[in-house]
Order: sequence, then structure tokens, then C-alpha cells
Amino acid sequence: MPGFLSKILSARNFNTKYDDAALTLLRVFIGLTMAFSHGLGKLPPPQMLVDGISSLGFPAPEFFAWCAGLAEFAGGVLLAIGLLTRPAAAFVVFTMAVAVLGVHRADPFGQKEMALLYLFASLFFVLHGAGRWSVDHMISKKK
Repeated sequence: MPGFLSKILSARNFNTKYDDAALTLLRVFIGLTMAFSHGLGKLPPPQMLVDGISSLGFPAPEFFAWCAGLAEFAGGVLLAIGLLTRPAAAFVVFTMAVAVLGVHRADPFGQKEMALLYLFASLFFVLHGAGRWSVDHMISKKK
């Protein structure tokens, strides 16, 4: 029992097959929910999004509305499949940072929470990468 307890309570990473599964489940869930719950509705960008971006002081709000929608949708899909994971996640991080610091800056924490969760989950993938069960890994393995 002490061996079992030490594994449960330890902060140490044991690099088991479950690590790959856990990382993949998180990446796929974050990517697909970002793409289909948030990004898909922003393509093409609705006027409300363009107006919101304009009110933040961005030049060419139509262009940046497309950037935000594509970062959320295409970035989410790429994150889910693990292709160009770090750049895709970086675009999501930037978009969520604008949401937290711009759109929701005066809102209570509860309204910022979702953008913060996506921001930090995506930041994890910027720093960590996609993992072994990804297209990125298959491509890098062939080189």
C-alpha cells in the first residue's frame, strides 16, 4: 500500500501510458470546445464582434475580427489534432489575453473565468507541446 499511496500523492511524473492519454484528452477537449463552442460562431465575424474590436481601439477591426475568429476556430482544430500545436495555441493565448484584458477587464471574475481557463490551458500547450499522440510528434519523428 505505501507504493500505491506514494504514487497517488507524489508530484513526480512517472511517464506512464496514462500521461499520453491524459495530455491527449486535455488537448482534444480544449481544442474542440474552443473551435466549436467559441470560434465557429465568429466565422464570418458578426457585426457585434467587429464593433467590439473597434471599441477596443484596434485598427482595421474587420481584419482583427477575422483573426480572432480564425484563432479560436482554426487554432482550436489544430490544437485538437496536434498539428502546429505551439503556434496555434499561441494565437489562442493572444486572443484570450485580449478577451481578458480588453473585453472583460471591468467584468467580475466569473465572467472572465472561461477566457482565463482557455488562456492558461493554451499557454500550457505553448510551453509543453502536443505530446506523443499528435500529428506534430509523427512529423518530427519522421525527420
